[in-house]
Amino acid sequence: MTEINWLKHVQEPKYWLLGIASGLIALHLTLTSRINDTDLFGTMLLFWGVVAFLIWERHGSLTFESGVFASFFGASLIALILLKSSSISGYDLFIRTTPFLSGISLALLASGTKGLKQYWQELLILAYTAIPPGFIGVFVDVATLTAKFSAFILHYLGFEVMRKGILLILENGSVEVYHGCSGVNVILQLLGMAVVFLLMFPTTLGQKIVVPLVAIISAFVVNAARVALLAVLVSLSQPEAFKYWHLGTGSVIFSMIAVFIFGLFCWFAILKDQPQNNEGQNC
Repeated sequence: MTEINWLKHVQEPKYWLLGIASGLIALHLTLTSRINDTDLFGTMLLFWGVVAFLIWERHGSLTFESGVFASFFGASLIALILLKSSSISGYDLFIRTTPFLSGISLALLASGTKGLKQYWQELLILAYTAIPPGFIGVFVDVATLTAKFSAFILHYLGFEVMRKGILLILENGSVEVYHGCSGVNVILQLLGMAVVFLLMFPTTLGQKIVVPLVAIISAFVVNAARVALLAVLVSLSQPEAFKYWHLGTGSVIFSMIAVFIFGLFCWFAILKDQPQNNEGQNC
């Protein structure tokens, strides 16, 4: 009897979809882990977890009905993902677009083209991961802004610093703020968390505006402080410490600080009062 029930479960389409989804997520996280980008891996892991949670919360109300064309297109996308993934050996922009393509393919297999609107929140989250860090630089010169603010921090702390473009010059050394050190990765990471937060929790229009702004400002200020620290370490001739805070665990610590600050804001400014408001509405 148990074996018959197990066979029935295996034959149900939703369990096949669950297996395919698990395989695509595992494949993508494996590819992401190979490029040694801790921030990107952590962001992708978080976003996949949020998407899985949102789907699980609403799985009872979702409509599972797909057609031949939608199923064929979804299966073709999965085949494309598998084919492309087999040839990726390092960083590739395709790694960022894979979550969205996977989400589209799974939604088509599950609910067809007419049912895509059911997954707009999840697809929006996955589409956000496709934004490359260089995209921000098209609109804003983040490196120059970071250099200016880092110079301001150093000057405020009493250091003699001179700035030439993206170059910070101290008494015994200098650092150049390239695009990779400008904080765009942290900004995108926290802005993504802001998107997730706004989709998961009820907020007012004002909060929808403030939350992304706080995420951007928190990431920018914390990274500027990190750049200021790197400039001081260069001036003090501390190459090992510079390497630690530039590329080592130290860079991750600053990312965690930015996330912690943003999390505190969301808790004290928005989430803390929600249970009281809910109790008031129930009364």
